[in-house]
Amino acid sequence: STIPKDSLKTSLQQLECHFTWDLQKEKVGLEALEETIHDHIKFFVEHEIIDYNMLSYVCHLKNSNEEALNNLRKAEEAIQKHPGEIARRSLVTWGNYAWIYYHMQRYEEAQTYVSKVENSCKKLSSTAHGKIQFPELYAEKGWAFLRFGRTYFESAKNCFENALKSDPDNPDYYTGYAIAMYRLEGLAGWYGEELRPCLEALKRAVELNPKDTATAALLALELQRLRRGHEGERYIEEGLQKTPDYPVFLRHAANFYRKKGDTKKAVAILKKALSLTPNTVVLHHQLGLCYKVMISHLKKTKYRPTPQEEIENLIQLAIFHFKTAIDKKPVFFTAYKDLANTYALCKRYEEAEEIFQEVLQRNDLPCDDKQQIFFSYADFQLYQMKSESKAIEYYIEGLKIEKDTYGRKNCSKTVETLLKDKIKSGLGDAADIGRLGLVHNLNGKKQEAIECYEEAIALDPNNEEYLNALAELKLSI
Repeated sequence: STIPKDSLKTSLQQLECHFTWDLQKEKVGLEALEETIHDHIKFFVEHEIIDYNMLSYVCHLKNSNEEALNNLRKAEEAIQKHPGEIARRSLVTWGNYAWIYYHMQRYEEAQTYVSKVENSCKKLSSTAHGKIQFPELYAEKGWAFLRFGRTYFESAKNCFENALKSDPDNPDYYTGYAIAMYRLEGLAGWYGEELRPCLEALKRAVELNPKDTATAALLALELQRLRRGHEGERYIEEGLQKTPDYPVFLRHAANFYRKKGDTKKAVAILKKALSLTPNTVVLHHQLGLCYKVMISHLKKTKYRPTPQEEIENLIQLAIFHFKTAIDKKPVFFTAYKDLANTYALCKRYEEAEEIFQEVLQRNDLPCDDKQQIFFSYADFQLYQMKSESKAIEYYIEGLKIEKDTYGRKNCSKTVETLLKDKIKSGLGDAADIGRLGLVHNLNGKKQEAIECYEEAIALDPNNEEYLNALAELKLSI
């Protein structure tokens, strides 16, 4: 019997699994994600069902469906360790099986797994359609969202909240919830939005799960952000005693010391973590940042000059680690900026220019990253290339992107100061006054914009651009 493909597709879309959660591969580096999951499996046995399910989806995205099936078999083996909960814990795995077989055009097998899910759901709950939500399922969805990056953090938080409704003291769900809150707070800081405090959530997660040093390290970082670093450091020191070989913890610990200004200690911890998981992108990026800080520092100390070869060596290391991060995760856009800035720092301007151009021409560059990179590039033009006019042009490019972020605020503040100083000192011409008008307009300060345009027109009466801008502004008020 042949199975009608359309009705099969409809049933597949009803399933709850990685294939129906809208996880887009453009948002992550697949290579890097695969590494992360492998490392996680090595250090986190209790998560292996979730990890193997996730891995099967990543393998499918990389077009290796056989490998995907292989990981689902491993998930099934892990599920066997929970007799009595097999059906319930298998729903995502079976859903993934169904989708992978469907993509392999093995429709009979796909249908078998769809039926398995539907029958289990009927047994497990009284609702029809098998659209069923267990806390485990919400949590698994939440972990998947956390793995796929910042566009999914809000959804991750909602999933863990839903899981906690039916199991409020579950340490795993609470940890997921706290991590999502911590990540969202980081983003809010970046976008200059209202911060959503995550301190209480992290404290509660650490209480419920005292063995989890990685979450304790996030609590330490949060305390540090609130200028209570001395309280936080105790969690880091405890973690170094309890789990000296756990890379995720080590990464956060290194971050803590880097922010504290103890770069040497951060480097030592990162090297240790890299020896355990040599392909982790974030570790390479963090090491690059540490070396970059060291270079700036050494270039500034005048009273005890450092041997040039020592600085050269640090430069090579920083460049190597940033390049590694980009190779392994081509969507790691801040790493491009850090690499370009490192080249600029050691006066390798052509290479810096090349990296800036390469990343700015990417059509998958998100708005907020683009603003940040425009800001860095404008700074590069201003301070290294000594080109004020180019700098002004790129600060304004960053400002034209409407998304309200930290990067945009920086562009706005810097370009406004530059233009006002130039005009005040008598060096500004009609073009500069016109640009200041544009800046005010982009920032929604219409009255100030009108004044600037009127002033620019007084100096350059036939300028179409200013006349049109002024007419539009007057109409909009």
